[in-house]
Amino acid sequence: MLEENRRPFMIGVVALAVVLIVIGGVVLFRGGGSKTTLTVTSIPNDLTLTLDGHQIPANGEVKIKEGEHTLVGSRRGFQSYTETFTSGSDPLSYKMYLYANSAEGREWTKNNPEQERELEAEAGRKYDKIQQRLKLKYPILGQLPYIGPGFQATYTKSKSDPNNPEAISIVIETWTPEAKTKALQWIKGYGWNPDTLDIIWKTDK
Repeated sequence: MLEENRRPFMIGVVALAVVLIVIGGVVLFRGGGSKTTLTVTSIPNDLTLTLDGHQIPANGEVKIKEGEHTLVGSRRGFQSYTETFTSGSDPLSYKMYLYANSAEGREWTKNNPEQERELEAEAGRKYDKIQQRLKLKYPILGQLPYIGPGFQATYTKSKSDPNNPEAISIVIETWTPEAKTKALQWIKGYGWNPDTLDIIWKTDK
């Protein structure tokens, strides 16, 4: 009689243990921490998109944890692009737009004119944003190009950090012996420190 009463009890204990194991496994799989929503729009719309090494839909929403993440977009015929960002609790949106770098990619854009127009519009928006940030970072840009006594000042992409689109070098071309001194006086006259500028000096002989 005792054995018969213990059997349902043991079955219940085993069942409860199985449930706890399953629940524990789900919690462990999901992981802790807050989550938010990342909405991605991609062009080409059939590119391969990965988030932290795991493939996700090229267009749509995905839940992500707070912290640092890496998006990588790639497609044959287009230049791949990698973007690292940090997420918080607020929803995020990102545009993964790739640009053609071969005949195959250019043929795709020719056959998809609506997406090509959006690519061009996005390129324009990015250029304008970069220019705005550059002007805040380098107030000297508001005076360029500039021609002074014996010198000319312009700018180009950074010589010391060429892969950074938001870094520049100031190019100063001189053609008189005292031009370098005059150029430095011009820079300091606006309250800028020449030591903080990446200056490329050129001499026109």
